[in-house]
Amino acid sequence: MATHLDLQEQEQVDALKAFWQQYGNLITWTLVAALLVYAGITGWQWWQREQAGNAGAMFDEFERAARAGDLDKTARVWADLKERYPRTAYAEQAAMMVAKLQDEKGKVDDARASLGWVLDHAVDDDYKNLARLRLAALLLQAKQYDDALKQLDAVPAGPYAALAADRRGDVLLAQGR
Repeated sequence: MATHLDLQEQEQVDALKAFWQQYGNLITWTLVAALLVYAGITGWQWWQREQAGNAGAMFDEFERAARAGDLDKTARVWADLKERYPRTAYAEQAAMMVAKLQDEKGKVDDARASLGWVLDHAVDDDYKNLARLRLAALLLQAKQYDDALKQLDAVPAGPYAALAADRRGDVLLAQGR
């Protein structure tokens, strides 16, 4: 009986060796590829969290400067934020806030440039639409009615359409039409 088990075990070992000989390379490379994909995804998620954390810390500094009304520091921090983390919502929100502060401090051209940056770089369409509305208001103040209407024409139908129509009415009223 012991020999029968030994023969049966030997056959199983030989079958396993043959299987490994035929498919071992494929199994090994599949496992390596799966581990590399897992490591890549994990690394990407870590990097995204790290970027968001760093951008958030920088945005906190920006917000403190904005609350204090320090336009120079706010502009410096925003320039750094948009250079290091341009694809984050923090950069978009900071651009909107710095544009408001620049307008309040009388730096209308800088405010336009900040809103233009949002239009060119924002990932979120809501920020783009808000920037168009605010830019149209600045252009209305500067009596650049045609440019204001062009900005308002770019606002798509949806949640901002009513605000765009209201602003369009302001522009047309200012034109006397």
